[in-house]
Amino acid sequence: MKIFLVSIKLTLILIIICAGLFPLTVALVGKLAPGRGKGEIITVKGKVVGYANVGQKFTADKYFWSRPSAVDYNAAGSAGSNKGPTNPRYLETVEDRIDSFLVHNPGIKRGEVPAELVTASGSGLDPDISPASAYVQVKRVAAVRGLSEAKLKSLVDAHVEKPLLGILGPSKVNVLKLNVALEELR
Repeated sequence: MKIFLVSIKLTLILIIICAGLFPLTVALVGKLAPGRGKGEIITVKGKVVGYANVGQKFTADKYFWSRPSAVDYNAAGSAGSNKGPTNPRYLETVEDRIDSFLVHNPGIKRGEVPAELVTASGSGLDPDISPASAYVQVKRVAAVRGLSEAKLKSLVDAHVEKPLLGILGPSKVNVLKLNVALEELR
């Protein structure tokens, strides 16, 4: 009986901690973060164009492309494809993406296509690409927009976010922010 009472007390304590205190702490930290826990909203001329922390679909040649999404950028159903690297349908999808990228980016060799531009992220909503993935698209975007490649490389350089504290995570480029800045170059 004594063990049973100890188990009930421990269960109640853990319920209070795990179902009460922890979620409240996370909510409080979220309210103190930029965007007050709602994410970073990107606006242009007073109009909301997206959220910096959720991937957006860009497929026009005049924009830098995002990482592919297994859920077509639907934030309500974020998920990966759940297909492994030996799945024939997955490999076919990746090959199709590579072929499409090469058609839209002439002069790029097959081996120069960054893997992240042809494979979906785990969430399907990754808002960032590596600087290498942005630089490989500079020639296409510059040609379509009639801008110099040097000017676009400088724009990409200005949007490279360094790792947190200089060591945590990779350098990255937020595609939405980069494309908004690209539109402002006009």
